[in-house]
Amino acid sequence: MSDFNFLLAGFGGQGILFAGKVVAYTGLIDGIQVSWLPSYGPEMRGGTANCSVCLSENTIGSPLVTEPNGFIAMNLPSFDKFIDSVAPGGVVIVDSSLIEKTTDRTDVNAFYVPATKMAEENGLKGLANIILIGKLFKETGFCQKETLFEAVRKCVPAKKAHLVDSNIRALELGMSC
Repeated sequence: MSDFNFLLAGFGGQGILFAGKVVAYTGLIDGIQVSWLPSYGPEMRGGTANCSVCLSENTIGSPLVTEPNGFIAMNLPSFDKFIDSVAPGGVVIVDSSLIEKTTDRTDVNAFYVPATKMAEENGLKGLANIILIGKLFKETGFCQKETLFEAVRKCVPAKKAHLVDSNIRALELGMSC
């Protein structure tokens, strides 16, 4: 296993922190070192939100990801702010429903997924974040598939248990694109 240093970014209300929590929980299930560092503006909904997630078999020196090898962008300000910090060879996943811009960088593997549109068309409104996690999983293999599904089951609160199947469907949709 290589170390995974992911950065997920977008607006508050897009589920950035929840998506990061799902990724972090895969490390807990697998018994490896994990850090999850949320960051959001005081506005919450509509403000900026980003989340650093580190998964490693070794001790994690800092929870802050400054050179991600995996980056998910769900809005243009986040794309513009963080695209240049992605490590060469890193994976960039962009919600192309919300970001029409593409990167000029040729040293990263960029994927443009219309996640918000896909979520709406498949009755999964509000789960674009999870579709993008499915795509990140497909491109990086940061855990086993069943581990990812189990992380969703653990992270969805009991009062929203009826949404577990929808989240799993969203993961599978992301894995298929």
